[in-house]
Amino acid sequence: MFTVEQIMSAHSKVKSGADFPAYVQEIKKLGVRYYQTFVSDGHTTYHGTDNYQVTSPGKYDTLDIAAQYDQTQFELGLKAHQQGLTDYPAFITACATFGVEKWEVNIDKMTCTYFDREGRNVLTEVVPQG
Repeated sequence: MFTVEQIMSAHSKVKSGADFPAYVQEIKKLGVRYYQTFVSDGHTTYHGTDNYQVTSPGKYDTLDIAAQYDQTQFELGLKAHQQGLTDYPAFITACATFGVEKWEVNIDKMTCTYFDREGRNVLTEVVPQG
């Protein structure tokens, strides 16, 4: 099965949201089925087959997640990130500021779903495969 180190190696190649599709393809080859990333400190839990999972440590100081989800502002920030206009720290700050607590990437379905602090699905997108 995969290790946190293998995933971190793949993730080190991601400089902006434009690099995300290639990252997903690389970790899929490692055996990752889906993962959840938590905005509060950046830790991620990666899930494989047969209930296999590994969790990466937090990446930064704890951020407060806004209690109210702001759909318009979050979607503007997400679009800018996907176009390569912002780096990962700027995207994380936007998530926290606009009320996104975590996201889950389902590699089998090639979707990325964002959740607010109440655990509500606030946006699901198809992950580009290019």
